[in-house]
Amino acid sequence: MTEAEIGGGTRTPADTEGAEGPERVFAPLPPARGRAFARTWWGRTWLKALEDTALDGAQLKLGRTFARRGAVGAVAVRPGRITAVVLGADRTPCRADVLLRELTADEWDRLLDVVVAQSGHIAALLDRDMPPRLVEDAAEAGLDLLPGVGDLDPECACGGWDHCAHTAALSYQTARLLDEDPLALLLMRGRGERELLETLQERSAARAAEKGGRPPGAAAREEDGPEGVDAAEAFALGVLLPPLPEPPAPSGGAVGAAALDGAADVPGLDVGALSFLAADAAVTARRMLAEAVSPQGPGRPVQGSLTAREDAVRLAAASPGPAVTVRLAAFCGCSEAELEIAVRAWEFGGAEALSVLADRPGPPAALRQARDELDLAWGEEEIPPVLQGEGRRWTEVGGEAQLRYGPDGRWWPFRRRGQAWWPVGGPERDPAIALAAALAEDGESPAGA
Repeated sequence: MTEAEIGGGTRTPADTEGAEGPERVFAPLPPARGRAFARTWWGRTWLKALEDTALDGAQLKLGRTFARRGAVGAVAVRPGRITAVVLGADRTPCRADVLLRELTADEWDRLLDVVVAQSGHIAALLDRDMPPRLVEDAAEAGLDLLPGVGDLDPECACGGWDHCAHTAALSYQTARLLDEDPLALLLMRGRGERELLETLQERSAARAAEKGGRPPGAAAREEDGPEGVDAAEAFALGVLLPPLPEPPAPSGGAVGAAALDGAADVPGLDVGALSFLAADAAVTARRMLAEAVSPQGPGRPVQGSLTAREDAVRLAAASPGPAVTVRLAAFCGCSEAELEIAVRAWEFGGAEALSVLADRPGPPAALRQARDELDLAWGEEEIPPVLQGEGRRWTEVGGEAQLRYGPDGRWWPFRRRGQAWWPVGGPERDPAIALAAALAEDGESPAGA
């Protein structure tokens, strides 16, 4: 039996009704090479509940290995339970279940009140997002949406009394599913998407009527009456509204460099470089303005928060042309090939990636922590790679892969291209995943390597 055969299911487009209530089946996911098991905060919270509960760390590591190699079949999600077939170390299929307590009718009643009471909760959920504010509001109402220590109860055909490798593998795979669709968590708690949506529609309309406003889609009773429900909720619940008008044209037109009439006649002035800088300044100003009025706050660092060298690399990443690139390399005191490597690092992680590329020495405690993480990264059934450590670098003996331990405790994958080490991916908490990215055979060599 192969990995592709153990599940055979596909992700259903909507809830299906079975003997145990609504159910969704998620197709087997590909191996988790070069990526973490959880990207979102709620996915990481799920994994923390697993890792804080399990008593046998060796079984956790083995389960992580199973999940990473793609040994978990289709995952069936039902109220109170998730189920999958997992291929063990000897390729024998084994049914694994993880149980999570369903909310009672009273608890669901309180949770639905929490959801409709806050503008944007409904829209966020249907956009496959789990806003922290929703979880906090639910906690204030005495409800725990996300699992904590002891909440993930294992059941496995192998007879393990604690989390065995099979239930651990299922839990790691479920974290990946929850990343993409947190509504699967609400299904575990007892309500499928269809039932949840219908109930929220009813409560949202009733809430608006109680406040004297108009329900979604209804005509206004009074010209100067209450405003009704939030627009985000109405849109998320599928209310038919008249089409929005066309957005206005952006003020000022496209961002571009200022006209430099007569600049070519100024001795020693590089018009091309000046035009590039003017365009970059315009783009930066526009981004800063957008971030200033955005409810999400600032995005990636702007020019003023970078060192001169970091900003030079940032400019080089914008493909300014050969002439400007040569000047930027000279400013950084490096060759164009070295600047190209720095640009590649910038694209993977900005200023933090540049600090890892510089390979600054770290404190002894950090290096001991790195060694401990490497010792725990591979399970008992795996043959760990032979890595030779030097400072923050850990290089594959006889190979072309390298890991670098960042200041924040994350691992960065590198690969040898010619005589230089090139960054080939973003940071990972798990060194095994970072090494998988460095060893990936389908990675393309950078231009000019």
